Amino acid sequence: MDAVAALRAGLPVLLPTDTVYGLCALAESEAAVHALYQLKGRGEKQPTALVAASVDVLLDRIPELAGRGEAIARALLPGPYTLVLPNPVRRYAWLTGARPDTIGVRVARLPPAAQRVLDEVAAVAATSANEPGDPAGATLDEVPERIRAACGAELDAGRLPGAASTVIDFTGAEPAVLREGAAPSADALARAALAT
Repeated sequence: MDAVAALRAGLPVLLPTDTVYGLCALAESEAAVHALYQLKGRGEKQPTALVAASVDVLLDRIPELAGRGEAIARALLPGPYTLVLPNPVRRYAWLTGARPDTIGVRVARLPPAAQRVLDEVAAVAATSANEPGDPAGATLDEVPERIRAACGAELDAGRLPGAASTVIDFTGAEPAVLREGAAPSADALARAALAT
């Protein structure tokens, strides 16, 4: 089964990103995302990023980002960042964890085969393809066999950078860096400040 068909069937897939291998499910399917959480062993209160095919697709899926959120997204995406932005109408509640009025979003610079998958399905929920607390997989061989066996498809893009995305919360009065990752947060904060 190819990755698009697997996602549409509600199965998890392994996709390469610009950082690490992602364990992905169709973002629109609450049931598929719950299955992803169970496979990963992820707590329901933990948020999971929405990874969109493009910034335009992201804005189509979450139109409330228009204004400041859009300006920040266009300044930083695509790139190795997860942006936590306001989600006032609580879209994708099954992705937002304990903070339903916020949502983590990504538009990654994907390998071509993975980009074609995203172009077909518009958006996925994605978390790193590893056991909780373990390092994220930079190659498919580093993804636990238990996770690989449960996936409907996988795409191999060889070795990836191996550092997870930098996570920045833009929902407060001042941005908060939640995780330093693949790109320096200082650069992102400077670019976001110029954009807003």
